[in-house]
Amino acid sequence: MTFKFPLATSSWGPEEIEAMQRVIASGHFTMGSNVKSFERAFANFFGTRYSVMVNSGSSANLLMVAALFYTRQKHLKLQRGDEVIVPAVSWSTTYYPLYQYGLKIKFVDIDLNTLNYDLEQLEAAVSDRTRMIMAVNLLGNPNDFDRINNIVDGRDIVLIEDNCESMGAKFKGRYTGTHGLMGSFSTFFSHHISTMEGGLIVTDDEEIYQILLSLRAHGWTRDLPKLNHVCGEKSDDYFEESWRFVLPGFNVRPLELEGALGLEQLKRLPGFVAERRKNGQLWQQTLGGHPDLIIQAEIADSSWFGFSLVIRPGSAVTRKHLLERLNQLGFECRPIVAGNFAKNEVVKYFHSEVHGRLENADWIDQNGLFLGNHHHPMLDAFSALAQL
Repeated sequence: MTFKFPLATSSWGPEEIEAMQRVIASGHFTMGSNVKSFERAFANFFGTRYSVMVNSGSSANLLMVAALFYTRQKHLKLQRGDEVIVPAVSWSTTYYPLYQYGLKIKFVDIDLNTLNYDLEQLEAAVSDRTRMIMAVNLLGNPNDFDRINNIVDGRDIVLIEDNCESMGAKFKGRYTGTHGLMGSFSTFFSHHISTMEGGLIVTDDEEIYQILLSLRAHGWTRDLPKLNHVCGEKSDDYFEESWRFVLPGFNVRPLELEGALGLEQLKRLPGFVAERRKNGQLWQQTLGGHPDLIIQAEIADSSWFGFSLVIRPGSAVTRKHLLERLNQLGFECRPIVAGNFAKNEVVKYFHSEVHGRLENADWIDQNGLFLGNHHHPMLDAFSALAQL
């Protein structure tokens, strides 16, 4: 089915095509100078010391979790069985690395309006066994990091961010993804900037950064500086040192094509976010206060990944009816991320528990959906939505 208003559209122009052609002409496709330049530009844009590019936002989440098992900093180090708190609504690869590294997952309910953590439930869920909180900035909406920092203040708890849906969002003037020890970003086709597939991690911690570099490519020392926090001092013998393995790593390297695309897309990001925010204002004007539908409440400066619609409790409207009506108006729709993830069959493999009840996550799972936002004006879409 073809929709007038799809979930995502291409954000590439002639500059991106030319960038790819330059890489093709060079004959060098594996990770190289374009990736390094994009990493430097990305870190500079978001105001962090370091950035590491990988092949997806999912891999970015994986490496963030893995790095905490190999740090020598005791206050950051995780071990199997440690408790990690997560919101019940997010994408699958928020949770899978936690399972893959043997961590205990504690699901916490979301707020029906913001779609981020129910902060009262989050505070109540923290225990003496909690070692990490994963903050997910859902659909472009920042978490309230003042509240979260108050919750973790004085506790031996690591805060990391899954920011894959919220590139360009800000909380009190600071970009999301930079409020925790590490933050992940996605540059998949449907996200704020696109490098086909791709993801990044940002951090200000030098040791964590170097661990990420090693884990990204086989756990070898090749990409580390001569003096580093992972193996100490590298040999000057390139032949010996380039095949020296010190960490149980992965191969989640990006391509030069993706790095070249990222450099061009990053130049466009301020404009993309500005247009998405303009659309967000029109969204709020069009559907704010709707008698049957709840729209996402903006915590700070959202980058409006998409537009969520949740049927109000007590309304006679059904999601089936809402979906049919939106399709008739030309909108492609999907569930709100993955709904209540704790309901999925895969959770039987997890070491997990649910804190309290997931009433709001259950509600949006059965009564919510979202529409796509875009990097260009959507006046005709809002005229159609006014008919709801």
